[in-house]
Amino acid sequence: MKEYAPMYMEAAKLTISIGIVGIIFSLVIGFACSIIQYYKIPIFQKIVTVYIELSRNTPLLVQLFLLYFGLPKAGIKLSSLSCAVIGLSFLGGSYMAEAFRSGLESIEKVQMESGLSIGLSRWQVMKNIIFPQALSISIPALCANVIFLIKETSVFSVVALADLMYVAKDLIGLYYNTDEALLMLVIAYMVLLLPISIIAALLERRLRYAGFGN
Repeated sequence: MKEYAPMYMEAAKLTISIGIVGIIFSLVIGFACSIIQYYKIPIFQKIVTVYIELSRNTPLLVQLFLLYFGLPKAGIKLSSLSCAVIGLSFLGGSYMAEAFRSGLESIEKVQMESGLSIGLSRWQVMKNIIFPQALSISIPALCANVIFLIKETSVFSVVALADLMYVAKDLIGLYYNTDEALLMLVIAYMVLLLPISIIAALLERRLRYAGFGN
């Protein structure tokens, strides 16, 4: 275990790097989709609805197979890393969209009307009044989605990325030390995810004490 710990460390770096990039894109996609749903923008709202249903109801593994093995049939060849980032962003965007949407819809419409009545633009009301409250309410769901997406990186080994799961399976196949390899895999994910869980809990508690999200 001591000898192969560096392999897990390198795999963890790759896992967290892809996770961070995928989560950033997921947040951007999710926020854009939630705004479209909140304002009920014609045509785009239907496209967003189809995207969310398609993304949430198909496994990431299937999406990766389509990107990595399906697109080359149409003449589009993506690297393993690109497939991983696109797949994670595509999946995560739908979950983030629902988290943002639930936060936005929990804010009473009268707040938008009150802001407009005192001369603020819709953008100013959204930026200064609606969104800060909606974000504080959405924090628990957003943090849960972050943890979920990092755990979903465990399927990236199917597109030949040397992530944590890839390293564990490789060592098991070479040396048949299943217990040791899986134990190190569990420890690696705990090291990655436990700090996020603690930070999320502290952030949620701080927002609750500040009077948000009630």
